Amino acid sequence: MNANFLLRDWQMSDAKSLAENANNINVWNSLNDYFPHPYSEKDGEEFITKVLNNEFGVQKAIVVDGQAVGGVTVFLKTENFRHTAELGYWLGEKYWKRGIMTDAVKEFVTYVFTEFPHLQKIYATVFDFNIASQKVLEKAGFEREAVLKKGAIKNDKVVDFHYFSRIREEEMA
Repeated sequence: MNANFLLRDWQMSDAKSLAENANNINVWNSLNDYFPHPYSEKDGEEFITKVLNNEFGVQKAIVVDGQAVGGVTVFLKTENFRHTAELGYWLGEKYWKRGIMTDAVKEFVTYVFTEFPHLQKIYATVFDFNIASQKVLEKAGFEREAVLKKGAIKNDKVVDFHYFSRIREEEMA
């Protein structure tokens, strides 16, 4: 556990602080479009309901001073890709530049590799303009494997995105 934050399961009582931190254009600009904007308390309740019903990947809330201010997730892949998982994360803007996200990603990845021993690889994709997120992944032990040219659309602009991965350490295998 980190002194600056706690990773824990989402709770329905998190809906208000979730909405307060997620309803931010600067947060949304770096996320996939399925993340709503504007983000209401109702959106938070619907998201938490899906999480509690195991409908939306493996999710943890990032909690600072008792408030859910961000989240981390992995989406477990299937079939030929069942040994991999896709990482996603976000953090409320007022908590940026404190090292919280890097430490949360490190802690969460360790948790995921421990809970899912069949996983060999966790990967994340990041828009090319999101330098801070690329640094989070690098500091958390991820390696840039590729840059996919014109691989995504965000805010009606075609952009490159970076593919990062972290391979299970041998002693975990």
